[in-house]
Amino acid sequence: MTMRTIGRFAPSPTGPLHFGSLIAALGSWLSARAAGGHWYLRIDDLDPDRSIAAMTNTIQVQLEAFGLTWDGPVLYQSGRTEAYVAALEQLEAAGRLYRCTCTRREIGAGARYGPLGAIYPGTCRNGPTHPERDAALRLRLSAGRHEVADRIQGAWSIDADRIGDVIVRRRNGVTGYHLATTVDDAFLGVTDVVRGSDLLPAAVIQNELQRGLGLHAPAWAHLPVMMTADGTDKLSKQTGAPPVNPAHDPVTPLIQAWTFLGQEPPFETPATPAEFLAWALSRWDEGAIPPGERLVAAGPGGGLRREGA
Repeated sequence: MTMRTIGRFAPSPTGPLHFGSLIAALGSWLSARAAGGHWYLRIDDLDPDRSIAAMTNTIQVQLEAFGLTWDGPVLYQSGRTEAYVAALEQLEAAGRLYRCTCTRREIGAGARYGPLGAIYPGTCRNGPTHPERDAALRLRLSAGRHEVADRIQGAWSIDADRIGDVIVRRRNGVTGYHLATTVDDAFLGVTDVVRGSDLLPAAVIQNELQRGLGLHAPAWAHLPVMMTADGTDKLSKQTGAPPVNPAHDPVTPLIQAWTFLGQEPPFETPATPAEFLAWALSRWDEGAIPPGERLVAAGPGGGLRREGA
């Protein structure tokens, strides 16, 4: 029996979708739909300090206007606390977690940096250094080299000491991104995670959590990410990315995202997102996606220019 492909898109409601978000959403949607699979929408609204309630509706309206419809109800991480607690208890019983009382400032002082930011030096691995403080929970990442098999990026590997032990529950009780994502992908039955290549190192942590929780590991496909105009950083809300507005012309941004992903543009511009997506589904070629290439905005005129990584 062939397993049905199940994909997902999981934005955080910290602002409206921008062009980089549209690339990830389109790539994920096409990957699932072209295989005759399901595509789910999850709202990663765990962080009360960053989540904006109104953005949840804004994001859904944007996706619908681009024709990127999803299956079933939207899953909200804010309503999944019990599942995360159960996962933490399972990992703690297996000795995979430890309490950490270090502050961000203490860790940042003299820290080495890796692809996921400051590398935790393991200060509290043998017991919390300040037992009187509130504690976060960290995952004991297995030592040695970790490899991720990725359909777009190929075999990618990194040593554990370039990532360190990450937080799975913060000091304020909020569940960490890696644990919540792992638990929720399993809950949805996700078979294929298609997202930006900036999250490729995160797959190492999520693979570790999947093994620790006895969960099925999905296939990985990490897309090239959109860079800022000067090519120095990922296009994001933090770097001032403007929202994509489908109200006037929803088809052009879809075609731009399509060509960003290495696909040949249509000879004639379809009239609606539905027409474009119907055309695109039969032509989607994941093998044409450039793994190491980045495309950057050419300026306010909206064009794109190609740059090598």
